[in-house]
Formats: sequence, structure tokens, C-alpha cells
Amino acid sequence: MANSSFCLLLFILFCFLSSLTIINTLSTVSISETSNRTFICALQNPNRQVQGQSNLNCTSFPPGISLQLNRNLSYAEIAGGSGFLCALRTPSSSNSIMGCWRFSANATNVPFKRVYHGPVIQNMDAGNSHVCGLVTQNNNSLKCWQWPRFDSSKVTNLSSIAVGENFVCGLSESSGKVTCSGGDTGVVGKEPGGAHSAIAAGFRHACAISIDGSLDCWGDVDQKPQGKFVDLALGENRSCALRDNRTVACWGQNNFRIPKRFEGTFFVAIVAKRSVFCGIVYSNFSLVCWGAKFFDTNAEVFENVLPGPCRSNCPCGILLGSATLCSSGMSICTSCSPRNKTGSPSPSPPPTSSPTGTTKSSGWSKKMVAFLVVGCVGCSSLLLVFCFFIYWHCKGKGGRVHDSGRLDESGTGSASPSHPEGGGGRGVLEKRLSHVISLGNGSHLEEYSLQVLLEATNNFSEDKKIGTGSFGSVYHATLQEGKEVAIKRAENSPHSPSNATRRQEDKDSAFVNELESLSRLHHKNLVRLLGFYEDANERILVYEYMNNGSLNEHLHKLHTSALMSWAVRIKVALDAARGIEYLHQYATPPIIHRDIKSSNILLDSKWTAKVSDFGLSLMGPEDEESHLSLLAAGTVGYMDPEYYRLQMLTTKSDVYSFGVVLLEILSGHKAIHKNENGVPRNVVDFMVPYINQDELHRVLDPRVPPPTPYEIEAVAYVGYLAADCVRLEGRDRPTMTEVANYLEKALAVCLAKPSMSRSTTNTSDE
Repeated sequence: MANSSFCLLLFILFCFLSSLTIINTLSTVSISETSNRTFICALQNPNRQVQGQSNLNCTSFPPGISLQLNRNLSYAEIAGGSGFLCALRTPSSSNSIMGCWRFSANATNVPFKRVYHGPVIQNMDAGNSHVCGLVTQNNNSLKCWQWPRFDSSKVTNLSSIAVGENFVCGLSESSGKVTCSGGDTGVVGKEPGGAHSAIAAGFRHACAISIDGSLDCWGDVDQKPQGKFVDLALGENRSCALRDNRTVACWGQNNFRIPKRFEGTFFVAIVAKRSVFCGIVYSNFSLVCWGAKFFDTNAEVFENVLPGPCRSNCPCGILLGSATLCSSGMSICTSCSPRNKTGSPSPSPPPTSSPTGTTKSSGWSKKMVAFLVVGCVGCSSLLLVFCFFIYWHCKGKGGRVHDSGRLDESGTGSASPSHPEGGGGRGVLEKRLSHVISLGNGSHLEEYSLQVLLEATNNFSEDKKIGTGSFGSVYHATLQEGKEVAIKRAENSPHSPSNATRRQEDKDSAFVNELESLSRLHHKNLVRLLGFYEDANERILVYEYMNNGSLNEHLHKLHTSALMSWAVRIKVALDAARGIEYLHQYATPPIIHRDIKSSNILLDSKWTAKVSDFGLSLMGPEDEESHLSLLAAGTVGYMDPEYYRLQMLTTKSDVYSFGVVLLEILSGHKAIHKNENGVPRNVVDFMVPYINQDELHRVLDPRVPPPTPYEIEAVAYVGYLAADCVRLEGRDRPTMTEVANYLEKALAVCLAKPSMSRSTTNTSDE
């Protein structure tokens, strides 16, 4: 009975706390740096007659960078890094729209590109290269941009985040525990224990403020100040912290300290990026900066900067004096939750004298009681969630799970199931084979005898093996009439344990997928299927032989190749694009390949490129607005991150993979390759920043002669197209028809000299 009453009490308390309006603080100041410029932006409210409006204002040091801004739009949150600024539009509904401006050192008028449109994003932060935010609709889950290889989908229930150069840290919403993810081993795995109320990330280090106000730092940092703190701003080898009396303490390389003129200044919040630090002054809400020489004579950058959003209702109090920044009847709220990285304003003004310490109290303080309550509620909530998932798992036990199978049996498209629902895999295979033949699709295919294929391959000798495909090995063979062919043979495991049986079912599915797809497709840029053989133990497909191997071999393995000219490389890309376009636009129903990569683009004797290997292909939706719900399948380095993250497959997933192929063609680097230090690197991460900064010439394949004046425009155009193809949001990528048309224009430039601009490849705008 007592336990029941306690649980009921916890439930009531949980419902009560859930009903509270939590005001989340926003990032309203950003610092971006290029090689020779610093770009500072802030949110202000120049027109107090327009309710809730806040406009973005920016300035550069030295002057020169200008953003293409729509003055009729307001922004709620901003974050910047090296050569980019991202902003969240003020939401008009339950969704957020986020866009970015990317600029190089010589940029002048920089266009806006939308990168996100979805559930509300808040608590945004950026490192030098990446930008992340929390999706409120999905348990405050982490979402990151400009970070293709980082999987943030499993990071949830955070109250605040901090993004470094190659890592992101966050505070648990329930416990204040610090957790970090990413590739920086000096930070990830070195987190301090205990509960914390604020966190910040520098270039290669991080700091967090514990519940008692003390400072914990880890990573590339060797000192820290003592005392009580409420906010943090970390740069590269430099750091600053806001004391509880609202003055700033700085430390770091070369005895870094706050300028003397700011030693007694009270601040609302502070921010930093690499060498530059800024703070919002408490007395007049002006933004002042330090850390670079150009701030020595003119430290004030903006007046009347918003330290948070203007609200009409502040359940936990307002920031004194903030009503002057907002429309009539509105103010800037203080945070209802422990202070986070973006600098929640303090509910009380700065003290008139500097405190020397804090008075310790005995017994249970209000803060201790609050954390006890939060801890109890958090534990009970986790227990409820755990019980729910146990129930869900038990209820759903026995359902089909497969890394390339449909998750939903409804929806647009007619993809065949990858596995039988209840055994009988052989029967399902035979049924699908019969279906192919009954449609008449296989009427032009020859059904070879096993004896003929064994003789042609010398009993599938290793000497004849030329590669591997989605479901087996590929052999070069010459038939009795002298015709050269490629023979793909599935490895069979008729008497294998359950996990091997699953793999065998995968191969069976891939075999039928390829047979089903190629038996009804006819295009000069798709590898032609000639025939097949199938029995209880063998699955064999026979194709036309492609004399010149794969694009992958010519880019990464051969020392001499006909692909050592930009015109030929663009022609190969155009051929492949036309083949994929046929799958998406002219096949009925459309086909999504799902494994576009350079090794699946083959070259015949005339150097015509053809798309091959349809083992993972699926019949897709009839319209571009629909998708298939699928667990991700494909090749690492080429797989669409949106498909991997959301398990929503569209034709734009093939577009992303083809964009990676274009980057391979331009750079000569593999999709996943090692940098000069031997560290694995994605070609998208490596190439796209150079393309965005109009410096593609620095990373072109050195084996190909430098582009001529007639070729340089076409090569740059292909670079812009590739960057568009690998955008994180599928809706922002071009279609394969657009890709093919752009490549056709680029190829023409190698022979003529038309004027071409980057803007023609843009697929989205503000």
C-alpha cells in the first residue's frame, strides 16, 4: 500500500512538473572566422512596434562580408564557425526553418541556403566546423549538420549542448551528467562525474560548471581559475568564465587575461570562437569583444543586443531592464532550469560589491530538495519507459527485421519483401522467379545450362574471378561461340545455422532483385543482363562483359588510364547519370538503386559508362513526395545520411551517392580515405568546404593535367553540382534529370566557352 501511494505521488508530481512552462535560452550572438576576417552577428530588435520581431545584424573585421538578408524575416537563434553562419527562423508554427550562409575569405555578398525544415530545434551551438541543435519533438535529441560521418540519432534527453572541433558534449536533462561524443579522444571518454548546470566547448577542450558553481575542465587544457561561476566561453587554447558576481575571468595560452578596461564590468552572458571573445554588458546590453587587436580601439560591436527571446509570460522571473529591448508588454525571461551554455540571464542584478564567498547552510537546502525531486521523477520516468520497451519488445517478438527490408507493408511502391514471414525461403524465391517469368520480362533472357557455365569459367576458377557483387563473385568467361561475358555466382549455404541462413536469404533476395530489375530495363547506360541459371543450389546471372573494368579501378588503382582528362571524366559521369535518371524517371515503377558507387559504374570497350549491380535495388514510390520506410543498406561512405538517420528512402538517396562519385572523379580520393596523418576521412568532409570557398583547384586530382581555360569553368561547375548533390537534406538536392542536364552543359563547356554561374545549380532558396 505504501509503495502504491509513493508511486501515485511520484506520478502526480511528474504530471505537475511536466505542465510547467520551461523557457529555453537561445544563442543570440555568433562569431565566425575565416583566414583573415572575423565576422560577428547578433540578434536585435530595432522595431519595438512589431511584436516579437528580432532582426539579424552582422559586421566583419575588416569590413567586406555582406549577407543576403530578407529584412521581413526574423531569426530566433544563431551560431557560427569557420566560414559559416547558421540561423533559425522565428517559428510561426510547430516547425523550425534553419539556413546557413557559407563564405570564404574573399566573400562579398553571401547567399542564404536552407538546410533544415522540421520539428522545433533549440539550444543551437556550433564548433569550428559543425553545428548542432536539440529537436524538442523527439525527446530533446541531438541533430547535427556539416558532420556527415557523425551519428547523433541515439543522443537524446539533453538540456544543453556544446560543440567543439570534432566532438559534442551535452548535459543530461534529468541528472545534469556530462556526456560527450565524436572523434576527439582527448575529450570524449574523459568527462567529469557528478551533476552540472552549464557546459561549453572550445577547440580541443571542454568545461562544465558543477552544481556548486565550481569549474571542471578536460581535454587540451592545463589550468583553470578557482571560484564560483555561472557561464563559460571557450576558444582555442583560451577560455573565459563568468563569475557569480557577473565579472569575467580569463585564462589560457600566453597568459591570456581579460582586458583591464573590462575587469570590473558586469556581463549578462559571454561567447567565444577560437581567438575572439564577446560579452553582453549588463548595464546597457551592448556587445563588446576582445581577444584580437582590432578590438583594442573599438571594443563595442553592437548596441541593444537581445540576450534571449522576448516573451509575454515569464514564470521564473524576468531579466531586469530587458523590457527596453522588447515590444510593449514583453521581456526577456530567466531560465526555469539550471543555467546552460547560452547564458541564461540572472534573475537578480549584479551585486554592488564583490562577494568574498558563499555562506554554507546546514541541513537540506532548497537546491538539494529540488535535485532530489528531479532525481526521483527522472528515475520513475526511466522505469516507466523501460517497462514500456520491454512490453513492446515482447509484443513484437517474431516480427521481421532486416537491414534492407521494408519496415512498413503499406505505402507507395511495390518493393518485394526481402524475407518470408514465416520460413519457407525457398518457396518465396521460386514464387518471385515465377512472377518475373510470368510477366514476360524474362522472355529475352537465355536460361543457360550449368555445364556451359562451368566450362566457361573452368569450374569457377579463382583465375577467372574479376570481382565481387551484391550477392556473389564475378567471373570473366568466354562462351563457346566466342562471346565474352561476366558471370555472377552466388555463394550458397544450404545447410547453415540461423545467422548464415539469414545471409543466404539476403543473397537470394539480391539475386531476384537483380534479375527482376535488369530483365525489364533497357538503356545504353545500364549493364545488360543476357541470361541466368537457377536451381536448388545455384543462383547465376550472365551479363555483357565490360572490357575496361570499373570507374573505381581507373580512379584509384591504375597508374595509366584514358580517364586522365577532364572531358573524359565528365563524359563518364554524364553516362552514369543518364543511367540512374532512367531508373528514376522512365522505369515503371521507378527503381532506386541504393548502392551507387564508383565500383558499380563499369566501362565498355568504347569507354561508355554503365551502371551495374542491382542487388539492393527496390521499386520505389511513383511520386517524388513519397518514400519507402527501410532500414539502411548500402556502402559506407556513399550512403545518404538522411536515409541512414531517418530510414526514409527516396530517389534523392541515389543522388547523394552519385554526388560522392562526382567528388571522387574530381579529387581522385576514395569515398573513405586516409589524410596525410593516416586518419580516415570522408571525401565529402574534405572536398565540400573547398568547393564552398571557391578553392576547388587546390584539391583536384593531381594525376590529371590542370584544367585548360576552357575546362576550368566546367570542372568548377561539376564541383558546385557535387556539393548540391551531397546536401544533408534530400529536399535540397537536385533530381537526377537535373544532374544529367547540368553535366551535359559542363561537357559542352570543354568544347565551347559559354558563360556559366554557380547559381544555376541551386535547388533551394530562402
